[in-house]
Amino acid sequence: MKMRLLFGSACAAMAIAVATPAAAHDSGETVKPIFQQTISNIPGKSLIAVVVDYKPGGASQSHTHAKSAFILGYVLSGAIESQVNDGPRRVYRAGESFYEQPGSRHPVSRNASKSKPAKLLAVFVVDTDDKELTTPVK
Repeated sequence: MKMRLLFGSACAAMAIAVATPAAAHDSGETVKPIFQQTISNIPGKSLIAVVVDYKPGGASQSHTHAKSAFILGYVLSGAIESQVNDGPRRVYRAGESFYEQPGSRHPVSRNASKSKPAKLLAVFVVDTDDKELTTPVK
């Protein structure tokens, strides 16, 4: 059982390492992994958290996430404009949250301010063996 936990943790760590370059680019955002752990009572699932720092006017490229990923986005500071799938664009302020169902597309994720930074916590519940958490939409 310990070997399975160790293997799961290693896979989750690899997923974070692979996902970070895909999500971090020169558009005014920085992605920092802060937590990863297999979920012991849900075999094959992991919990992964990243913090996305947006510079004033910064944005994420349109993207999708791992098909297994359920995601909670929580605004730590500032204001984030977000759109999931074809839903409405909405501005979320510090203390507000949104979610993405597995298989969702995230066409808009950006700092709503041109003058102040913003920070987002993204928490993923994902299949432990998923290798890429974020894939840019071309």
